[in-house]
Amino acid sequence: MSEAVGAIIVAAGSGTRMAGLDKLFTEVAGRPMLAHAIAPFEECELVGRIVLVLAAEKVLRGRELVEAQAFSKVRNVVAGGVQRQDSVRLGLDALGDCDYVAVHDGGRPLVSAALIERGLAAAREAGAAAPALRIADTVKEADDRGIVARTLDRSRLWAVQTPQVFRYQLLVRAHREVTADATDDAAMIEALGAPVRLFEGERRNVKVTTAEDLEWVRWVLEPGVESVSGLGTD
Repeated sequence: MSEAVGAIIVAAGSGTRMAGLDKLFTEVAGRPMLAHAIAPFEECELVGRIVLVLAAEKVLRGRELVEAQAFSKVRNVVAGGVQRQDSVRLGLDALGDCDYVAVHDGGRPLVSAALIERGLAAAREAGAAAPALRIADTVKEADDRGIVARTLDRSRLWAVQTPQVFRYQLLVRAHREVTADATDDAAMIEALGAPVRLFEGERRNVKVTTAEDLEWVRWVLEPGVESVSGLGTD
């Protein structure tokens, strides 16, 4: 019997670091940035349905985007909550029961179908999986004054991305039982004491939080755009 796989794309934040620019609907390479984040899930044969979670004031515009881009797998566009985990919970409610669910940040427009498929494979083995990259820079912990407290062992440190993939019922349980604030869904699974498998992420799968990030994404997607100073693809 085939697996039922759903996806929740979360983009309900305020985007305060973009200086008034609505990154989600900014056109990049002929379509809104948010459409680039949705498209790989639409194209991935393993994903059967998608729920889009946006800030309440953007829901109508999101529905118009889905219609204009002919995203047939997007079953619902719903308003998010106060915190990110509230938005994911509302997305789970709208998605309905399935075997596995991928949760992705709408601010990561360079996600690939291959990354989604690797995440599902890892979640089949461990129940919960998150893409991640090993930290290349030296990482230091500092106090409130900016004074270094210690240097961390980077050989054990990973920078985590999305999409994170879970057994649906495991993620539902986490959102029911874990009440502490969490920056991602993997942390909620950790709070349950359940394992989270890390799998190899993709360096181009950046999260757009600044105008410079958006400029870099534009450079990747639009041939002929001049390279962003100080940034590269390797």
